[in-house]
Amino acid sequence: MSWYVLLLYLHIFSVVLSIGPYFILFPLLTRIRNVPLEQLPDYLEPFRITVRLTKHAGHVLVATGIFLTWITAWTWKTSWIIVTVLIMVASLYFIARAFSPLLRQLKAPHENRDFLVNKLRKALVWYVIITLSMMWFMVAKPTIW
Repeated sequence: MSWYVLLLYLHIFSVVLSIGPYFILFPLLTRIRNVPLEQLPDYLEPFRITVRLTKHAGHVLVATGIFLTWITAWTWKTSWIIVTVLIMVASLYFIARAFSPLLRQLKAPHENRDFLVNKLRKALVWYVIITLSMMWFMVAKPTIW
């Protein structure tokens, strides 16, 4: 097996780890809305784990992406690489601002759980859209300029 194939598989696997776990969180939102406050931390834990897993998978994704760009004919001036990097930077900002503060607010006693769960659902949908768009650029490799 060549270094290219190994790096490519690691890159693809890290993409799957960066996006896939978020889909299992959607069914938990309904339960979070209705579960008693004492049980709430048990339902919020998968969100925390997913954010942490995504962070580490993102490190592998970036490292393998750098190496793949380095050993192939692609350059850092390629339009789809630039757009993918820009989307990735936006997703890092988004994940830091969207999930952690909401999860902290949900853990504390509050009167507006429905509002926070709706915000969490919206953040989840936006993160999936952002990461799937980044994945589309990596797979389709469109020439923009």
